[in-house]
Order: sequence, then C-alpha cells, then structure tokens
Amino acid sequence: MGLGDIADSITRQIEAAGDATHEALFEPVIRLGVTGLSRAGKTVFITSLVANLMDRGRMPQLVAAADGRIQTAFLQPQPDDTVPRFDYEAHLAAMTGPTPRWPDGTRAVSELRLSFRVQLGGILSGLRGPRTVHLDIVDYPGEWLLDLALLDLSYADWSAETLSRITARAQAAEYLSAADHADGEARLDEPAAKALAESYAGYLQAARKAGFSDCTPGRFLLPGDMAGSPALTFAPLPKPARSPRGSLYREMERRFEAYKSRVVKPFFRDYFARIDRQVVLVDVLGAINAGPAALDDLRRAMAEILQAFRPGTNAFLTQLFMGRRVERILFAATKADHLHHSQHAKLTAITEALLREARDRADFAGATTGAMSIAALRTTVEETLDHKGKSLDCVRGTLLDSGKSAAFYPGDLPEDPARLLSPARDGAESWLDADYQVMRFAPAEVSLKPGEGPPHIRLDKAAEFLIGDRL
Repeated sequence: MGLGDIADSITRQIEAAGDATHEALFEPVIRLGVTGLSRAGKTVFITSLVANLMDRGRMPQLVAAADGRIQTAFLQPQPDDTVPRFDYEAHLAAMTGPTPRWPDGTRAVSELRLSFRVQLGGILSGLRGPRTVHLDIVDYPGEWLLDLALLDLSYADWSAETLSRITARAQAAEYLSAADHADGEARLDEPAAKALAESYAGYLQAARKAGFSDCTPGRFLLPGDMAGSPALTFAPLPKPARSPRGSLYREMERRFEAYKSRVVKPFFRDYFARIDRQVVLVDVLGAINAGPAALDDLRRAMAEILQAFRPGTNAFLTQLFMGRRVERILFAATKADHLHHSQHAKLTAITEALLREARDRADFAGATTGAMSIAALRTTVEETLDHKGKSLDCVRGTLLDSGKSAAFYPGDLPEDPARLLSPARDGAESWLDADYQVMRFAPAEVSLKPGEGPPHIRLDKAAEFLIGDRL
C-alpha cells in the first residue's frame, strides 16, 4: 500500500466518522443502492418507489405509512454535486402520461434524495417531535457490479475462464474465431487490437440480448465517454508460449489491469462503499424463457453479485469498507405482473433457490438478505379462461410490439425449483417437460386518485424490508 492509499484510507475513515456522528445526532441518512442486470427494470422501480413513498395510498405493508408516522415525504437536492440527478419527473411522466411508455434504462450512476418527516415510535414518542430522515437512492448498472470479480483475477485467468465459458455459445462463434487466429506473441498492432475488442463487445451485446447475465467487463456494454479508450480496448486471448514486451498479449494484459485500477476500483470507492441497503432486481422470468443455460448463468451472476457485499473475500474491499457493511440486501424478481398471482409464490421460491448457496454465506457474514417477487408498475389484469376444457389463470395487457390487448398464459412454473435448477446445472439445452414464454407488455393507462402512487405488486413489502426499520 502506497502513501497515497494510506492517506486516502485515513481521509475516508475521518469522513465516515463525521458523517456517522452528524446522522446519529441530527438527520439520519439511508443510502439505498438500486441495481440489476439489463432489462430488470431499475428505472421503473426507482420511479414507482419514489412516487409511492410520496403518495402512500398503495403502501399498506410499509408499517410507518400504515401507522401514519410518515407525516410527509418530499424531494430535495441530492448531496453529491458531481453525480447526475435521477430524472424522476421525466420518468414518471413517461410511465403515467396520456400515452404511457417505458422510460429509458440506466446507463450510468445517478442519484435522488427523498426526505421524510417521521414521528418516531416507542414509549418516548410522545415526548419527541418529528424527525427528518433522508433516503439517498443511488442507481447504477448491474453490469458494473459484476466487474468486482475481475479484481481477484489476472488477465491470464480471466481469459482462460471466459473463453472456456463461452465456447458453446453461438453468439461467441465470430469472436472465438478471431481470438483463435490472433497471434499473441506478435508485436501490438493497434487496428488489430481494436478489431478484437469490438468483436468481443459485439459478442457481449448478443449474449445479453440472448438472456445471459455474465456480460463483463460491464463498461464494454455501457462505455459512455470512455468509448475507444485503451482501457476498453482489450479482449480475452489464449495465453501464448511467450509474450515479449510490446506484444499483443502483453498489451492486452496491461489494459486489463488498467481497467481494474482506473475504472472498477474508482466506482467501488466513490459509490459502492457508502451504501447501507441494496436491492438487486433480477429478471428471473426472462432467464427461464431463455432456457436452462441462461438460468444457470443467472445463478452464477447472482452469486458473484453477493460477493461484492462480503468485504472479507477481497483485500481491496476490506480496506475500502473499514468495518462498514451493507445491512440489508433484497433480491427482487421483477415482472410478477406477467404471472397470475397464484404463481407468485413459485417465482419467489425459484429466486430463493437461485440464491441459496451464496446467500447462506452472506447471512453468515452478517448481512440480512431476502427474496421476493414484485412488479414496480403493474401492467396487467388477471383473467381465468377456459381452454380445451381446462381453466387457465392468465394475465391480460397491451402488447408492446403491436399495441393490441391480449390474454396470456406463460406456462405453469413448477412447485419444486429443482425441476428448473437441476437441468440448468446439468447443461440441458431446453426444458424437457414444459414451455415457458414471456410477453413484453406496455405500461397500462392509469388514473391516479389523490394520495395514490402508481399500481404495483409488493413494492410496499419491498420498501418495508429495505428501509422500514429506519422509519
């Protein structure tokens, strides 16, 4: 550890101690991280959560709201002047306007502060006036969180692991051919390196579209103003017999290490280390629809995500957290409105099973974890239809692609999650005894009464788990 690292560590400890003292004595702050993999619905979740915390008519399972202890909730300027503000107003208008549409997804870190005036409970509540509690919501792409696993890997290990994992994927065929023909021992040729990086990024885009979750490095999918920089111009290559200075392989290795030190570590240092509570949104239905390989890939990705909340497994995080720990982590399976309510418990059980191995380790480490199925914005209504003499529990909504109203039966999820997880672990190519489908629904037109937020499923229960104890 260099002098700069030591000074930075001491500064963080002093700032953390000062923040903790101020929060304890004056106005407590809850920093809630919201992330998830692509298409899990982070933007919709934050927008609906804030709207329903400000107008709490649909939040009966948030105890502080049900008891009337939340007197008011209002937006305030966020404390971090260098972080873009989450565009709550524009996203809410998109979701609930005369022609509702889905808002644009997360492409970078953003933040929003929601403040509550709360009458605290307890035997002394009558002797104390209301207190201000701030909720700072930090939105960031889940692909960036998966980059944590890179910190413990060398370039050679990452390359070998990645190439082995993607060998059987059709989306990777073009890149694998390019990597196989690349001469790692040859002197670096910048156009060749750029072509390899672009081909690998193309594979990542295709893999994500196909339902895979292990799409790292995350900034290859969301490069922003780093597009074309050397730190994003590398790709996994087979290790050559020798890699002299100035060779393609050696330069790829150097850029991989630069990505870790210049991109991954600053993100965790500047944003992640200050989070108190975390929700990870997961499109479990989408993975099931994509098939066994995508579901098992999601299981591995969820385990890797949980590693980010266990500082003891990584020296960098141990130094970074300095005794802090994320207190509560919720894994929420989104799009529960795509299923009849009779199947929600099955979806939750599958999410629990996907988490089990990694979750047990996180519980042992002191973090409280939970899993549930939710819909941050309900887009469907339920119907029971007769089909070939049988009753089918369906949902009806407006199809996103055609704009037509349609009733939909996605298939019957199994009571035992092992019916899905076992073939996924075994590398099955398809589900043998069932067919699962997921439709893309547009937001439904809503007419909100005074004091009501947008319609949802279990958003109040999720809020109670994440922040209820602090209200």
